[in-house]
Amino acid sequence: MLNHIVMLKFKKTVTEESIKELEALMEDLPNKIIEIHSYEFGRDILHSERSYDFALVSLFANTESLQRYQVHPEHQKLLKKLVPLCEHICTVDFMGTDASDFKEKSPEADLGSWDIGPKI
Repeated sequence: MLNHIVMLKFKKTVTEESIKELEALMEDLPNKIIEIHSYEFGRDILHSERSYDFALVSLFANTESLQRYQVHPEHQKLLKKLVPLCEHICTVDFMGTDASDFKEKSPEADLGSWDIGPKI
C-alpha cells in the first residue's frame, strides 16, 4: 500500500472554528473518493517545539490511485480551505510494509525460544 502522510503547521491567526470546519470537510472525504483505502487525521497532542499542529495518514493502492485522489474535485475543495490556513505543509509518500506479513513473535509461533518464566 502507498502511504500518504501530510503534516500541517497552522498560522498563528487560525481559529478553532476554522480547524473544526477543516475537520468536517476531511471527515467525509473517504465517502466521496473511492481511491482512499484508509484515512486518519488528528491534532497534535504533545505540542513539542518541533511538532506540527495536525496530521493526515492515508493509504492508497498505488501511485495512480493517489494521483486520482489529488485531482479529485472533493480533494481540490479541501485544499482551497486548507492551504490558506497553513504556515507550512509537509508531505511524504512511501510504499509501506504490510504488517500482516509479520509473524507473531512468541514461543508458540516457533520463532525462537525465550524464557517467559514458569507457567502458573
